[in-house]
Amino acid sequence: MNRAIYPGSFDPVTYGHLDIIERSSRLFDCLVVAILNNPKKDYLFSVDERIHMLKESTKHLYNVEIDSFSGLLVDYAKIKDAKVIVKGLRAISDFEYELQMASINKKLSPSIETLFMMTNNKYSYLSSSIVKEVALFNGNVDCLVPPIVSNCIYQKIKDKYGDKYNQYKTQQRYYCCDLKDTMLEEFLIKK
Repeated sequence: MNRAIYPGSFDPVTYGHLDIIERSSRLFDCLVVAILNNPKKDYLFSVDERIHMLKESTKHLYNVEIDSFSGLLVDYAKIKDAKVIVKGLRAISDFEYELQMASINKKLSPSIETLFMMTNNKYSYLSSSIVKEVALFNGNVDCLVPPIVSNCIYQKIKDKYGDKYNQYKTQQRYYCCDLKDTMLEEFLIKK
């Protein structure tokens, strides 16, 4: 079986992630979307919540498996019998970091290859961090994330930031879905 792993934190999953997942799932018999559980990171969503959101968002893809791991990615790839690691790239800055990671992974496990996949241009600005910031400032994230994420993110932010979050609720809500992609990109970059 031709199996690949698409690792990430997915905190939360975005339409940019789903673009890579859907396209990668057409290239491999099985694509394992692997949620990294890194104890050094402060996540908005728990691993179980991220697994649930990813399962709901990919249930139409029969050959996609959702899992989580901690430790070295190459060790996890060996456990899953995967020969390829898929990494999504948005910009040159992503490439610099991912090239370092691919190089060390190759050094640790020469039999595992890394496949770099450019995201669709309409998602080139999109990241989980941007989504969280837009939601924190009461922006509408419906066009950035699947419905399951959109339904959960405001409550999670309120739970995490409490009164700090309430100060933003009175500000004007921006509806990014009403903007053209270039307008949205300019709006997000200005933030």
